[in-house]
Amino acid sequence: MAEPKVGRVVAEIGETIAYLRLAGKRLSLGLLIAAAAFPAIAADVSSLDGKSLIGDSRYERCLDLVKRDAGRALEAATAWHGAGGGAAALHCSALALTALRRYSEAAQQLDQAAHDAMAGDAALRAELLDQAGNAWMLAGLADKAVASLSGALAFSPNDADLLFDRARAHAMARDWPGAEADLSAIIAQDPNRADVFVLRASARHAEGRRAEANSDIAHALAIYLGYPEALVERGAMKFEAGDPAGARADWQRVLTEAPNSDAGAAARQHLAEFAQPVGH
Repeated sequence: MAEPKVGRVVAEIGETIAYLRLAGKRLSLGLLIAAAAFPAIAADVSSLDGKSLIGDSRYERCLDLVKRDAGRALEAATAWHGAGGGAAALHCSALALTALRRYSEAAQQLDQAAHDAMAGDAALRAELLDQAGNAWMLAGLADKAVASLSGALAFSPNDADLLFDRARAHAMARDWPGAEADLSAIIAQDPNRADVFVLRASARHAEGRRAEANSDIAHALAIYLGYPEALVERGAMKFEAGDPAGARADWQRVLTEAPNSDAGAAARQHLAEFAQPVGH
């Protein structure tokens, strides 16, 4: 059996979190007010003014069109931006690009939207930069993600969600100390985050700090008895420490208690590899 990868949980958390940070995302009231200022600039005609779309502004109707037809939404948002739609149009365009899996382009537009947003609205700019960071992660460009998320944290220091996202970006870059520092900052704010203890254990495991990683897993399981992600990571640690039977027991427990979860899929993969002959 191949040895389970260290740092798996934090480094390979997958596309789901990043995509959910973006898809169908509506921005704060400040941007909606700004968007409402562009219902029909000059005499330009837009498919976003169609009666079949849901919403009271072009921004809301653009988001509705993203769900129905991302290609058409991209064309409409691009035209709207050219007519003066500003950050609202760029944001809708970025969501359309995300739906089309053109993540790098989406990230660039989100970074630009943050630059174009109202200078006084720090929360809005942080939100846009957070989404840019997640889009960069979906594009596989960890360094750019870290840069965008660091920009977001400059506008919203110590925000736990932003720290969590930047920790994932650090992990994607295999910057384990950076990931650990952000996760530790979250734990300092809220010591009852079982999920963050597991992620920090994964980072510490990747750094070779096994005793501290095991302590984090123990903390997670004390907060959330039987936490599937904690059991998956503990199984990997047990396997690495020369306890394959203990590893197998943890992974089988996950399959019993949470077979359809992401943790269940990871446990299933480990057990399938466990069954392979040595050298395969």
